Parts: sequence; C-alpha cells; structure tokens
Amino acid sequence: MENQLVWNNRYDIGVDIIDNEHKKLFRILKKLFDFGQQEMKSQWVCREAVKYFKEHALQHFLDEENYMESVGYSGFQMHKRIHTNFREITLPALEKELELASYSADTVEHFLGVCAGWLIGHTLIEDQAIVSGKPLKQWENLLPDEEQAVMGQTIVSQLHSMFQLEPQMISNCYGGEKFGDGIYYRLIYQTREHKMWEFLLVFEEQLIVSTIGSVLDSKAKAVNAMLMNATMYTARQLIEYIKQHFPSLEGAKVQKEQLLNYEQFQKIFDKTSPQSSLLFDTGKGYFAYCMTTTDVFVSENGASLLAENAMAKVEKYLNQNKAAKAAAKAKKKLLIVDDSEFMLKMMQQLFCNEYDVSTATSGLSAFRSITLCRPDLVLLDYEMPVCKGNQILEMIRSEKEFADIPIIFLTSRVDRESVEKVVELKPQGYLTKSLAPEIIKKEVNLFFEKKERALMNSKEN
Repeated sequence: MENQLVWNNRYDIGVDIIDNEHKKLFRILKKLFDFGQQEMKSQWVCREAVKYFKEHALQHFLDEENYMESVGYSGFQMHKRIHTNFREITLPALEKELELASYSADTVEHFLGVCAGWLIGHTLIEDQAIVSGKPLKQWENLLPDEEQAVMGQTIVSQLHSMFQLEPQMISNCYGGEKFGDGIYYRLIYQTREHKMWEFLLVFEEQLIVSTIGSVLDSKAKAVNAMLMNATMYTARQLIEYIKQHFPSLEGAKVQKEQLLNYEQFQKIFDKTSPQSSLLFDTGKGYFAYCMTTTDVFVSENGASLLAENAMAKVEKYLNQNKAAKAAAKAKKKLLIVDDSEFMLKMMQQLFCNEYDVSTATSGLSAFRSITLCRPDLVLLDYEMPVCKGNQILEMIRSEKEFADIPIIFLTSRVDRESVEKVVELKPQGYLTKSLAPEIIKKEVNLFFEKKERALMNSKEN
C-alpha cells in the first residue's frame, strides 16, 4: 500500500498535549503503511507496530479526557464514550481480524484504513469541538453503554438463532455510512401514549443472499422478490423480539413500513438523534441497527409496504435498485458538500438526471463519502461551519489516493478579497451561488467536456 499519511497543521487544535500525541499517532500509522510493504517481515513488524499504535492511542485518550475534564468541557461524557467505543469495540474487532488472517495484506490494509479514517475524522470534528466549546449533538440521546451492550448482545443472540451466525458488534456509534450494496428497511411504531418509535435496519445484500437465500435453497446471486419478502418478514421478527425488552412498546402498532434507497436512508439518519446505532460484522456481510423515539417522524417517500399493492412495490423497489446501479456505472459521480439542506436539494435536483449525485453536510461526512465511493468531481461549499471548505480541500489533497480528485468551490462571496482567497487554494474552479442554476450546470458539464477532450488528446499523442 502506498500512502502519505502525514501531519498537517490544520489538524492542530491548539492544545499541546493533544496535538503532540496526534502527531505521534500519525507517525505510527505512517510507519505501519511503510511496514506493509515488507513481505518477509510484515507479519512480525505489523504485529509490533499495531501494539505500539494501540498503546499510544489508549494513552492519548486518557490525556485528552483529563484535559477535557480540567477545562469543564460540556461534551466530555459523549467524547469519552466515542473513545470507549473505539478502544473496547472497534480496535479489538480489528485485532481479532488481523490475528485470524495471520496479518494478511488485506487485513492490514483494512486496519490501516479504519484507523486512519477514524483518526482524521475524530481529530477534525470531535477534537476540534473541544476548543470550539460546541459538542456534537448527533449522539446526545444514545442509551447508556450498559443498555447498548445488552441490546447488542440481544441482536447477536437473535442473529445466531436465526442463521447460526457468529456476529460481532464493531461499533455502537454507527454513523450511517454506506457499506456495499444495502437494503434499507424502516419500521415506525406508535405506542398507546402516541409516542413514535423508529427502527432502521440495514442489510448488506450479500448477507441476505448467503443467509436467507441458503435457508430457502435459493440459487439467486442477488436479492430477488422472494428473498426480499423473506427478509422483511425476518426483520419484523427481529423487531418483535427486540420489542420485548421495551415494556413501553407493549401494544404498539405499526404506522409505517418502508423500503428506502441509500439517499432516503441518509436523509432520515442525518435528522435523527438515535438512542441505539449499532454496526455488526456477521462474517457473511454487515448489518446495522438504529433505533430512536420521537414525537414526529421524518417523512420520506420510500416504498410503503402497508398498502394493498405492497408486493408490486417490492418488485418496483428492486427494479429501481437494479436500474440505479446500472445507471450509476454509466454516470459521472458528483459529490456536493454544503451545510444548507436547501442548497443540497436544489443542486441534487439540478444534476440528478445526468450525474450520479451524492451529498454531504460536513467535512467528516464528505471524507467518508469520498472513501466509500470516489467521486469524479466535488462541488464544495467554501463557507462550511466547523471544518471549513479550505480545510476539507487540504484534507482531501493530503491523502495520496484522493489528491487528484478535482474540486470546484461554491461560494456566496463575490468581493475581490474573498475570491482571491479561493483562487490561492488552486481548485479546479469556483462558482458563485448567485449564478442561475442552468449556468452552474453548464459550467460543470463544460468541466467534464474539457477533461474528456484532454483525455482523448493524450491517447492520440
């Protein structure tokens, strides 16, 4: 693996004890990337380096927690909980994977990718919140760790009973990231007290094919209508089993049952403050479980399964998924990063017919999106909160495998000084938000046309 994971001043939060340890962790990961190239010594060297990284990471967590407590940081408990999740769940799961595979190149690369992504994201988002004094609110309603652990074990036990799997919970702060081709299932219950309980279940398609497909003796290599119907029935069984652990759900009735695409799921998740958000590696594919309670649920037009023509909607959902995958392969991938929901919706409508459009509302979600599905162009809001547009640009360029992804800034400022600051960063271009939508679209089309002509010319020469 080639990588240039190096420290950049943008990671500084201005607290020496934290910044110095961040730099050390970056250096250790960089060494690990380099060690991965050594064929004869890689297993022994990587084992020792992983151990070294773990020791420093744990010490860093303690130092950072002591600092947060000393300054009375209001987000201390939630921040500490994120550390605990990485220390007690994610790291052990990665270490187990390394040991079982004898530190194979693939598992070492997986370990490095997860740790590097976590370290960069955590440094730029959660750690920056320490000095800004504005804790992230997404995880403020999570159930206590003890209850999360019980819920995780309940799901592990049920998945084992249903499919003889040996699942392992790898995160109790699943952030809604996309993993492979997924089926997104949503159930909303209403209690007698008119309280809404929402469940979001995500099945990686290969998990459905290898478990439910094998039970039905199906030779299907992809999810079909029969497997989908069985999956929904299985999901309902799982939720009914989980409901037994919540006395307030006794007598609750289903108000909404939907199949969602990833974009619909992401919109709902981004507006949700979950009480549980768990991610499992089942050995056959990933599975995520998210639960929240609310007075009013987020409306999203997924495929409703409570109507009389539910089965027809299942068929339509699967056909749309299949068509979307085929169409996405033929389209250029466009990532739009903006903290304004209105702007994202407008831009998505503007480009969705000709491009495979993804959206992100923060630097962390942008980096996750780029990691999961490399875009052909990023339209990046320059005036982002917390992690500014220029910081996101630098973050992308610091990663060798992402450094050549073209960036066009979107800015609402047109004064000379602001424009000069944008140009100094040398993006592939910049567009002002005051431009008419058709002009913005024309400029993006022109960018790809020029790139295609340059590619053709290089092939001819």
